[in-house]
Amino acid sequence: MMQAFPDLIYEPVTMGTTLIAVQFKGGVAIAADSRSAMGTYVSNRVANKITQITDYIYCCRAGSAADTQTLAEVVQYELDFYEREIGQQPTVRAAANVLRGLCYEYRDRMTASIICAGWDRQTGGQIYNISAGGSLVPQRIAASGSGSLYITGFLDSQYRPDMTKEECAELCLKAVSLAIKRDGSSGGVCRLAVITEDGVEKRMIPNDQLPQF
Repeated sequence: MMQAFPDLIYEPVTMGTTLIAVQFKGGVAIAADSRSAMGTYVSNRVANKITQITDYIYCCRAGSAADTQTLAEVVQYELDFYEREIGQQPTVRAAANVLRGLCYEYRDRMTASIICAGWDRQTGGQIYNISAGGSLVPQRIAASGSGSLYITGFLDSQYRPDMTKEECAELCLKAVSLAIKRDGSSGGVCRLAVITEDGVEKRMIPNDQLPQF
């Protein structure tokens, strides 16, 4: 196939994407689109950009697919080792700090932007936005990726700290749908996960069932 597209041979698979995380009392809701590309060529329409780190901690990945997949695997290993050695589950902030450290250490060799979100017994639901340079910012609501440019104002206007789990999930779904309609690098289905003390609820909403505006 690549012989038919010679300009794509040296193009890495990237995820110009839409990532969203919203905090509510008792947990967090996270969502992402599913398009990945090699330059202008759409290489995968149903990529999964939401990766499990521990039972209660997930990361949403934007940037180079290879870089962010490897990054997630390294953090999975380190936190699994921590849990076995210490005998307790790592906190969301601990996971975010490991991700931040790796993003900073390899900032010149890696293209990665991460939202780390989850729940722990110490603090409850948390969201940390980790930039490509390695900065870490705790937020109640986070958006990342190319599609975030089109929905930041919408999220700011619609979010309330007292929103329910269902309202946050619906807000994530609407925001991803809006981004897909405006951002040429976002597309495919919407993957949604809601993380609480009771566990993780996952949903996949096909493109033709996304909210219409």
